[in-house]
Amino acid sequence: MIKWILNIVLILSSMIAWSQSPHGKDFDRKCSVCHNSMSWDFQGQESFNHDSTDFKLIGQHQKVDCVMCHETLVFKNTPTECVSCHTNIHQSSDIQDCERCHTNNNWMVFNINEIHQQSRFPLVGAHQQASCYDCHTAGNVFDFKVMSVECVSCHSVDYYGTTAPNHMEAGYGTDCEACHSVASFDWSSDGVDHSFFPLTKGHDGINCIDCHGGGAFTAIDNRCVSCHDEDYSSALNPNHRSLGFSTNCEQCHTTDLDWKPARFTNHDALYFPIYSGEHRGEWNSCIECHTNSANYQQFSCIECHEHNKSSMDREHHDEKGYVYESSACYRCHPRGTEDD
Repeated sequence: MIKWILNIVLILSSMIAWSQSPHGKDFDRKCSVCHNSMSWDFQGQESFNHDSTDFKLIGQHQKVDCVMCHETLVFKNTPTECVSCHTNIHQSSDIQDCERCHTNNNWMVFNINEIHQQSRFPLVGAHQQASCYDCHTAGNVFDFKVMSVECVSCHSVDYYGTTAPNHMEAGYGTDCEACHSVASFDWSSDGVDHSFFPLTKGHDGINCIDCHGGGAFTAIDNRCVSCHDEDYSSALNPNHRSLGFSTNCEQCHTTDLDWKPARFTNHDALYFPIYSGEHRGEWNSCIECHTNSANYQQFSCIECHEHNKSSMDREHHDEKGYVYESSACYRCHPRGTEDD
């Protein structure tokens, strides 16, 4: 009788234990997914496809033991955030998204520049070559907390140590980008933002002090003649000063090297049409009409039209005072056309 009672108790106990799954009352998967009839031991990941959950096992997660993440046998509501298992060694509350920099394969980061492109401070120029710790100088080498993106926050030593020119004495602001390009690899003039006066062609590669004499980099006169008065005075072909040429160099010149090519387009409006009308494209250099390079007030029409003298004489036989001479040609044809 006692033996029969003990058997009943044993059966009831087994039924109760069977009905109380250690994985929680809401666990709805079949035992055979992970176990077999020989043992309650987990049969391995090959028997349970973790892809059927909200957290696929990829990279290093394929190699860890289940209990490393599931500390109890209750699997429901297991957190999936990286920081729930991995200590945040960066010690910064604003860095919680590990996948922003890391992958599931390892903790090494090989694309710092690419990651930084998504930040407030993309790495360009010399910053591409800088060590992370040149800017992130916290006591912990893994602490990359958000920091100032103002140039002077890292380059105050450069600002105060610069002597040519002395930025502090000259009253320069600490907004480095007002003069320097963040994409440059040094602080030289190549990196200066000079867009207000483009340093191109003849101005390309010149030394700053060639224009900013005495090391004063304040605003200077941007008229050509303020730097090129000597060029104006020494120009002899033609002699700019004796001929009273304007000191507005841009009327004839660009910033090309050696002042060439020169185009005096105002010639049409002030004197005689050579860039338009019948004389357009009929000449190559000033000397073809202004045969005396020492006096550009002199000009010659018959140098080019000499072979037409006979025909011109016939056409003008009834013109009173006709003379086959340049000044006479100009008096009657000031615009270079037959109907002037």
